[in-house]
Amino acid sequence: MSEDRRAKAGDFDPQVLRLFDQYVHGVIDRRGFLAGAARFAVGASGAAGLLAALSPQFAAAQQVKPDDARLSAKHVEFASPRGYGTARGYLVKPAKDGEPSPLVLVAHENRGLNPHIEDIARRLALDGFIAFAPDALFPLGGYPGDEDAARALFGKLDQDKVREDFLAAAGFLRGVEGGNGRLGAVGFCWGGGMVNVLATRLPELAAAAPFYGSPPPLEDVPKIKSELLVVLAANDERVNAAWPGYEAALKAAGVRHALYQPAGTEHGFNNDTTPRYDEDAAKEAWRRTLALFDRTLHSTASDG
Repeated sequence: MSEDRRAKAGDFDPQVLRLFDQYVHGVIDRRGFLAGAARFAVGASGAAGLLAALSPQFAAAQQVKPDDARLSAKHVEFASPRGYGTARGYLVKPAKDGEPSPLVLVAHENRGLNPHIEDIARRLALDGFIAFAPDALFPLGGYPGDEDAARALFGKLDQDKVREDFLAAAGFLRGVEGGNGRLGAVGFCWGGGMVNVLATRLPELAAAAPFYGSPPPLEDVPKIKSELLVVLAANDERVNAAWPGYEAALKAAGVRHALYQPAGTEHGFNNDTTPRYDEDAAKEAWRRTLALFDRTLHSTASDG
């Protein structure tokens, strides 16, 4: 692999990618990854090199700078009396005043509000949405700036309280000045699962795009009023095993939904900070996500 080309999923043995997926999701720790990956590298240093190559490169992938003059971005705290009491998120609005903007809640992966998810929020704001990305790790000090440390902190969270924090975030977002009251949500991995749950808990959620996330309790699927775009990777046994049951429940409940599952993709293919990123599939998934939000969120709350 030449030094001037960013690594891609195809540069790695599929077993290394499976090990990395297990590592990212807490099935194995760093030592477990290095031990397993050593079979595909020259020595322990080679295994460490594989891990470094697979790990996020936030600065290289950033698309919208935090101080972009077209945006107004800030971190804000909000009340979450049923959750951790006080929560925090990243609020990004288009800088220009105009018609009220539709609202999108952004749910992060299992590392909290890292620079990639903040960049996702800014991308949405450039497309005319008010985006709000809560940080589930705020009660434990917030995203620590290190993915391993973030993963470790994430395991200490009370998930019931976190769900309530995200429900409170949705309520906060609907009251933000300049919004039109129409709410959508997008989330990735853990955040995709959170978006699926929010769809069962928020009848006002008009549209949801869960990316490779776990389904909600199937008995709650009939409560979903949102239109869903379910995005799955092709090579993702862990998440995909639950899709047939979820799909059957969606159909039985008459929930409007579509599936996008591009061939050859890995879990996390939309995340452009790692080699699992698939540019063509990610662009198409994002195009479909924006199309869903454009179609469902641009009318005012009074329009119903």
